[in-house]
Amino acid sequence: MSTKHLHLNAFLMSTGHHEASWRLPESNPVANTDVEHYRNLARLAERGTFDSIFFADSPALFNEVGRRPSGALEPTVLLTAIAAATERIGLIATASTTYNDPYNLARRFASVDHVSGGRAGWNVVTTATLEAARNFGLEELPNHRDRYQRAAEFIEVSHKLWDSWQDDATLADKERGVWGNGERVHRINHVGRYFRVQGPLNLPRSPQAYPLLVQAGSSEDGKELAAKYAEAVFTAQQTLEEAQAFYTDIKKRAVALGRDPDGIKILPGIVPVIGSTEAEARALEEELDRLIVPEYARDQLARRLRLRPEDLPLDQELPADLPDEDEIEGAKSRYTLIVTLARRERLTVRQLIGRLGGGRGHRTFTGTPEQVADAIQDWYDNGAADGFNVMPAVLPSGLAAFVEHVVPILRERGLFRREYTGTTLREHYGLPRPAWRAPAAVGV
Repeated sequence: MSTKHLHLNAFLMSTGHHEASWRLPESNPVANTDVEHYRNLARLAERGTFDSIFFADSPALFNEVGRRPSGALEPTVLLTAIAAATERIGLIATASTTYNDPYNLARRFASVDHVSGGRAGWNVVTTATLEAARNFGLEELPNHRDRYQRAAEFIEVSHKLWDSWQDDATLADKERGVWGNGERVHRINHVGRYFRVQGPLNLPRSPQAYPLLVQAGSSEDGKELAAKYAEAVFTAQQTLEEAQAFYTDIKKRAVALGRDPDGIKILPGIVPVIGSTEAEARALEEELDRLIVPEYARDQLARRLRLRPEDLPLDQELPADLPDEDEIEGAKSRYTLIVTLARRERLTVRQLIGRLGGGRGHRTFTGTPEQVADAIQDWYDNGAADGFNVMPAVLPSGLAAFVEHVVPILRERGLFRREYTGTTLREHYGLPRPAWRAPAAVGV
């Protein structure tokens, strides 16, 4: 029996990750703006002793409104509501380095960390859509390399701001009438290519010092950013061999930068469709796929592939002549994953739409709780993952099935915790609290 412990994050998305989940009789079609829906999901994941929950985000309309529940609550605001309804589970939100400024965002995540008692995490993204760019006065999407260089400086400035207060700056000495020691609060005086920030942050150092930093891009630039800064990586891989290669690559890059490879956790996405029997699971999968509206799905696929919808006949394979990854400025790695999947399995557009409908390129797995646990253990034991980004196809039922039936199996196999042993998100992931560094010592 393995003595290692894997990490589990619950990626929560309205009615579930399958695009047709909202059409099931059980689903609440307006769950995307229902705070109590998300509180209940967080409490459910906490009952399963998940390390964390996670919300994706983009500063643009996320989906075609005809296709699935669209529009999303701002995730750091949502996390504060969830923090009050939970006690231990980590709380991770996505925020863009392209369409924010470091001061406000560093303050926002430090605030969530204070409010939650040390459970905040930040999924760092550079935002790959033209729609977002045009919401911020830009005619074109910023260059891929430029976005990642800005992201690196953004993180460095955030680190400086989180370190602008020393841990012992707050004295609260009522007898002497001294609340804080001003010599332990520092301007950062950052001047770089993208940002000029004086500081200090207007908030004391938070319980975790820094939120847990997560990254999800798998392009070359994305992997370099992850290797340098990320403490958890959410990734999309379709096969064991691809996942092993990615895992090894990220760990080697981290070591080359002087980091402990155990200080960066790799969590591939998995979309489990669970039934008490394999036939029951297959029936749910087939029902969901039957409810996909192919015209919506084809339109989105065409935009991702930079084609016209009429260039993608539903019952034919992808055209032979597609752009190279180097020609793609947004979501390079996901583009390559989708094309590789279609080519490798010789999928028609209709079949590809079905495969993407469940998890947008993440691995889907349909079966019994034992089969799901086997799939998780296989990748975990064979150097492909430190844990998993669990993406239930339907919510809340898919998460409930995982917590009630898969988690006990993982516990019995010695793969997962039976109870929380720490109180902060960093403790759940086995990571130390960063020591204070003088802001001037943080390089760009």
